[in-house]
Amino acid sequence: MSSGALFLAVFLACVVEAVEALTIVLAAGTGRDWRSAVTGVVAGVAVLAVVVAALGPAVTAIPLGGLRLVVGGLLLIFGLQWLRKAILRASGLKALHDEDAIYARELAAARAAAPGRRGMVADWYSFTLSFKGVVLEGLEVAFIALTFGANQQNIPLAAIAALSAIVVVTVAGIAVRAPLARVPENTMKFVVGVMLTSFGIFWGAEGAGAVWPGADAALLVVVPVVALFALALVATLRRAVTAPGAVAS
Repeated sequence: MSSGALFLAVFLACVVEAVEALTIVLAAGTGRDWRSAVTGVVAGVAVLAVVVAALGPAVTAIPLGGLRLVVGGLLLIFGLQWLRKAILRASGLKALHDEDAIYARELAAARAAAPGRRGMVADWYSFTLSFKGVVLEGLEVAFIALTFGANQQNIPLAAIAALSAIVVVTVAGIAVRAPLARVPENTMKFVVGVMLTSFGIFWGAEGAGAVWPGADAALLVVVPVVALFALALVATLRRAVTAPGAVAS
C-alpha cells in the first residue's frame, strides 16, 4: 500500500467522522452556550489524547502477523457496517444521511433542554453534548489512524492524514457556521466502506497466513471487486424497491 493510498484512506474516513462531530458541536454552541460547548470539545480532545498515548505503544507492540489478523477483522466489522448502510441508502431502503436534518434535531433538543450550571461550566448540557460527540467520533478517528498506520508501519503519516481531515472540516465549519451538508457524505461512506472492507479482507487474509499474488498490487483487484459487488447489490435492491407492489421500509 503506497503512502498516498494510506493518506487518502485515512483522510476520507476521518472526514466523515469529523463532519458528524462538528454537527453536534455546532448544535450545542448555537442552541445553548458556545463557551461551554468549546470547553466540552477541549475536554474531549484531552481524553482522546490520553487514550491515543496509551493505545499507540500497545498497538505497535503487537507482532505484525497478529496485528494484521486483528486489524483485518476489525476493519471488516467497521467497513461492512458502513457499506451496508450506504447500500441501503443508495437503493432507497433507508433514508439518506442528512446533516441539515440532524443539525436541526440536535439544535431543537439543545434549546428544549433545561438550563443547568455545574462548577465552572455555565451550561452543562452544551458541555456534555460536545464532549460526547468529540469523544465518540474521535475514538473512531483514533482507531482508524492507529490501525492503518501501525499495519503499514507508518503511524506518523496516518496521524497527519487524520489531523488534516479534522483541520479541514473544522476550518470549513467555522467559516460557514453550519453543518457541512454539501459534503457528499453518503457517497463518501460508500467509498470508505468499500475501502475498509477491502483492506479488512486483504490484511485479515495476510494475518491468517495467506499470500496474495502480486503482494500489495492485489488491492488493485480486491477494491474494484468489492465495489462492483456493492454496486450490484444496490442495483438489485433498487429494482426490488421500484417493482410493482414493493414497499420500502
